[in-house]
Amino acid sequence: MIKQRFKHITVLLEEAIEGLKIKSDGVYIDGTFGQGGHSKLLLKKLGKNGRLIAIDRDPEAIKAAESINDHRFIIKHGLFSNIINYTKKENVFGKIDGILLDLGVSSMQIDNPDRGFSFRFDGPLDMRMDTTNGQTALQWLMSAKIDDIISVLKSFGEERYAKHIAKAIVEHNHNHKKKPLTRTNDLVNLILKINKTKYIYKHQATRTFQAIRIYINNELNEIKQTLNDALTVLALKGRICVISFHSLEDRIVKQFIKEKSRGLEIPYDFPLTEYQIKELRSGTIQLKNLGKIKPSNDEIHKNPRSRSSILRLAEKTNNDY
Repeated sequence: MIKQRFKHITVLLEEAIEGLKIKSDGVYIDGTFGQGGHSKLLLKKLGKNGRLIAIDRDPEAIKAAESINDHRFIIKHGLFSNIINYTKKENVFGKIDGILLDLGVSSMQIDNPDRGFSFRFDGPLDMRMDTTNGQTALQWLMSAKIDDIISVLKSFGEERYAKHIAKAIVEHNHNHKKKPLTRTNDLVNLILKINKTKYIYKHQATRTFQAIRIYINNELNEIKQTLNDALTVLALKGRICVISFHSLEDRIVKQFIKEKSRGLEIPYDFPLTEYQIKELRSGTIQLKNLGKIKPSNDEIHKNPRSRSSILRLAEKTNNDY
């Protein structure tokens, strides 16, 4: 019921599509179709010879995408880290004019209790983006060791109570005198007993739920792999636009763009002439940093979930550009 009545609002919609600098006959990838907000606007900007390849791992998103009847559009069920395979199969490898990644969990996922993403609704501890594949949060928590849970909560959630929460989880799941944690409410209540701090903007369970979700879906490695592969998939002057929602994601995107914007680094005292250095750097593929965009106050007012979002833009170039 909650899932049906909640309306998903696409974050930074106009800014992301404008940032792609759409060509009428261009070829584009929407790596995170979701409910199709970005894809539908992008299609409106394309001419009859343009193409859009959308990707999503969530079966619900695939169902939504299948309602789009457009010869320029194709949907792929899988990981966006498979962009090399997808583009080769569609004969557009190295010809992509723009890649868009919206890294946020969609409202349809968060507000559906059956998915187990949210600490606000009681549901099974699932948290998988793709409900047809992989282990659930429940399965992992039932088998994981204390040190492994601590590492996940610290690394992916920056949770200050990681050790206490991990010990309590294992004790509940392996002590026959206590009821195992099988529901989101079970985990939330455990966290509230440990973390009694009152936050203005964050619930006490936010960091733990985020950390477990990131681990279950291998999200950060997916981002790193996709960014690296984007350089080979993009055409020259092709653009990449990434919308992130928390510091761990944004840090990866920011560092990647910064690193690839430097070009070939040669030590200052390396014994080469200026001509030799120029020859070495000539044609080297790199990125041109086009900056970042944050949501306007008006967008944040209309959609509070956009508050933490950041859109970063870059363009593939080389030293002959």
